[in-house]
Amino acid sequence: MQPSPAPPPMKTRFAPSPTGELHLGNVRTALFNALLARRHGGVFLLRIEDTDRERSRDAFAAALEMDLRWLGLDWQEGPQVGGPAGPYRQSERAPVYARHFEALEADGQAYPCFCSTEELSVARKVQLAAGRPPRYPGTCARLSPAERAARRAQGRMPTLRFRVPEARLIEFEDRVRGPQRFASDDIGDFVIRRADGSAAFFFCNAVDDALMGVTDVVRGEDHLANTPRQLLILEALGLPLPRYGHISLIVGADGSPLSKRTGSTSIRALREAGFLPLALANHLARMGHAYAADGFMDMETLAAQFDPARLGRAPARHDPRQLLHWQKEAVLRSTDEELWDWMRAQTYRGGAHIQERVPADEALAFVRTVRDNIALPAEAYVWAGSLYAADGAFDADAFDPDARAVLHAAGAEFFRAAQAQVDHHAEFKAFSQALAAATGRKAKALFMPLRAALSGQRQDPGYDGSWRNGPELGQLWTLLGAARVRARLRAAEQVCESFR
Repeated sequence: MQPSPAPPPMKTRFAPSPTGELHLGNVRTALFNALLARRHGGVFLLRIEDTDRERSRDAFAAALEMDLRWLGLDWQEGPQVGGPAGPYRQSERAPVYARHFEALEADGQAYPCFCSTEELSVARKVQLAAGRPPRYPGTCARLSPAERAARRAQGRMPTLRFRVPEARLIEFEDRVRGPQRFASDDIGDFVIRRADGSAAFFFCNAVDDALMGVTDVVRGEDHLANTPRQLLILEALGLPLPRYGHISLIVGADGSPLSKRTGSTSIRALREAGFLPLALANHLARMGHAYAADGFMDMETLAAQFDPARLGRAPARHDPRQLLHWQKEAVLRSTDEELWDWMRAQTYRGGAHIQERVPADEALAFVRTVRDNIALPAEAYVWAGSLYAADGAFDADAFDPDARAVLHAAGAEFFRAAQAQVDHHAEFKAFSQALAAATGRKAKALFMPLRAALSGQRQDPGYDGSWRNGPELGQLWTLLGAARVRARLRAAEQVCESFR
């Protein structure tokens, strides 16, 4: 007995339309497909579905490729990479679609439709008024060759409709939603080629999946109703059927559809704000998918533990606070060198750069000092402004209002005593112990005014909006050095004097 042939290797795909920027919803779909392929040692394919001639732009296609690579979702087949089933832009595949259109017409499984938009609108209104679901009434389904020729002679350009078989039950197993059943009589003959000759989404999407060897498709639940149509097309052409899984759509933290108001933004905007790729991957991988472990994961672990059986049907909630949590985790796991490169790659308000504030020879020391108190580069830039005066000096105006109040409460004598101890102690611990002995202050009464003096702030507002202590005082002491510490203590004394 001959052994059964081995099943083809798993191949997933992401097939965006280049009509805008990538957002959380569509990039999550790309991530799930990439993780699934990686888990099974398969192929992740990228296909550009640019058949919408009016809205598709090459710039959007280039931008989405950049976004995917930035996120670590490199494709093994597709644009810029190649492969055996190209081309991978649908605008270049018209001859492929034409052959299959001809095959369906020759078998009587597709026919030209000359109905105008107005005629179809009237038929729809009549059906709705009669309480019937709107579907194509089959006006052109049985036109004779002579009738078709007459309509063409009038200059009427037909669409091409797929002839849906009657009284059929279309069934398939959805990898997320389980058994699915659709009655063919509820579908109606549908357009597979537009009047301008371009292929409709239902058609080219299904045909390309089959011809490119895609075995598994994870896509949004808004495509679920497309699936029976696509299965009929593939069956009629004798092409293989992929396994489908339809994931829930993303909603905001309040349960409403994702929008700019509820936290939706483009991947480009997130990248430019300084979010790290693994932070976004950890966030998205858990939106509608449950991992057994809750901790931060690298991309290989995210893939190894990705399981379609753990994809949920409930709407996936995007909470910006969760994204900030994963961002902080990613920052904490980055090296000092990586974080400095991340900070200096950012352009800040007015076109400024952080290296204009932080001396080159202190860059890594600055990173070590503030890394526990930042999640985004903008916060690092604020700390750079607090710790490095623009002209190398530091005066009373550099303290924020809350810090000035703390300084005033401590009193000028405290800061004069602090200045007297600076030159006698190289380490902050010894300095603080000596200052405590000299002033009788300890704990909060000792450290809060020192923090306000050295950092210019009473507290750090925190990446998640909560108030917390700023950088560790010993690290601030080391970073600033004796001369700058003394200058800040002197400025703190001047603030106290100004309240007299």
